[in-house]
Amino acid sequence: MDIRDFSLDAFSLAGKNAVITGGNTGLGQAFTLALAKAGADVFVPSVLDDDGTTRELVEAEGRRMEFLDVDITEDGAPRRVIEDCVSRLGSVDVLVNSAGICRMASVEDFGREQWDPMLDINLTAPFELGREAARFMTEQRSGKIINIASLFSFLGGQWSPAYAATKHGIVGFTKAYCDELAQHDIQVNAIAPGYFATAITARTRADAQANQRVLDHIPAGRWGEVADLMGATVFLASRASDYVNGHVLTVDGGYLTR
Repeated sequence: MDIRDFSLDAFSLAGKNAVITGGNTGLGQAFTLALAKAGADVFVPSVLDDDGTTRELVEAEGRRMEFLDVDITEDGAPRRVIEDCVSRLGSVDVLVNSAGICRMASVEDFGREQWDPMLDINLTAPFELGREAARFMTEQRSGKIINIASLFSFLGGQWSPAYAATKHGIVGFTKAYCDELAQHDIQVNAIAPGYFATAITARTRADAQANQRVLDHIPAGRWGEVADLMGATVFLASRASDYVNGHVLTVDGGYLTR
C-alpha cells in the first residue's frame, strides 16, 4: 500500500464481529466496549450473569451484543462459542481471550486444586478457542486473535505459580499460532496489562505501603485505568495492525523498564 493511500478508516471495525470471553466485567468490559465503539458487533460468552450494563453500553454505540451463558472450560464449549457467534452474527472476525482467574497461595500450599482450574481457564480455553476461531478465519482469509497476557508473562509471579505459568504459556502459543496462521492473513497478538485500578487490586490500593510500592515501580506514576487498554485493543483488532503479528503489547505505564 502506498503511504498516500493510508486512511484512519484502517482503525474501523465496521461490519466486523468479535468474540470477547468474559467481556461483560472488568477489563473484559473495556475490550468489549472498545470494539463496539470502533464499529463491531460483539458476542460475549461468560459464566457471570449479564446484568445488562455491558449491553446498554454497546447498544448506546448503535452496535449489537449477543450473550451466551457458558463455561468455556467444559468439553465442546469453545466450538459452541465460535459456532454460535457465526450463527447469530454471521462471522467471527476478532477473538479476544479475556477470561481468566488468579488464585494465590504459598508454594507449600499451592496444590492441584488451585493449579488445574487456572490452567483450564487461563490457557487451555484460549488455546481451544483460538483453534476453533482459526477454522473460520482460515476460510475467510482474515482474522484477529488477541490473547490477554500479563506482566507475569515476564516475571516470576510470587504466590501464584499457576498464574505466571499460564501467562508465560499465553505468550508461547501466541507466537506459535502466529507462525502457522500468518500465511492465512490471520494476526495473533497479545496484550499484557500492567497494574490496573480494578476490583481485583482494591485491597492493594487500599494499603498505603503496598500501593506506594506499586507506584514506585511505574514511571507513569499512576495505576492504569481500564480505558487505557481500549486503544491497544482497537489497534490489534483492526486493519491498522495487519503487519503486526506474534507480538506482545505491554500496556503498563512503563513498569517493565524498571
